[in-house]
Amino acid sequence: MRDDLLDPRAVLLHESAPDRDAAIRRCGRALVEVGAVAEPYVEAMLERERSISTYVGEGVAIPHGTNASKGDVLRDAICVVRFPGGVDWDGEPVTLCVGIAAKDDGHVPLLAALAEILLDPDRARALREATEVSQVMKELT
Repeated sequence: MRDDLLDPRAVLLHESAPDRDAAIRRCGRALVEVGAVAEPYVEAMLERERSISTYVGEGVAIPHGTNASKGDVLRDAICVVRFPGGVDWDGEPVTLCVGIAAKDDGHVPLLAALAEILLDPDRARALREATEVSQVMKELT
């Protein structure tokens, strides 16, 4: 995965959220805070989730915006937000959210690269259990 996609400031490993929408908002805020997206993108991430779940299994969700929100993406980026206490994601426990912001069709290779990492049980576990930003950076860059 391109190493310019993940700003270490967008790796948040000790977050908590009362529900799925709050977890998605936290991911969106992380992307806003590193200058990857404009504020309206956060609402688009919630809108995407209402139309189709971004839960991918193994305690991981990959929230991202709608096609209509591409104009709110300032640069391709991801964030990694860990919820050690878990978040109920439509009945599935999620402990790791990897938020995506991508212009044009940039999300396709991003999702493919993420899927390759997350389908490797050892790498997925390393991400879910990471307590240091450096561990996440090592797995994803």
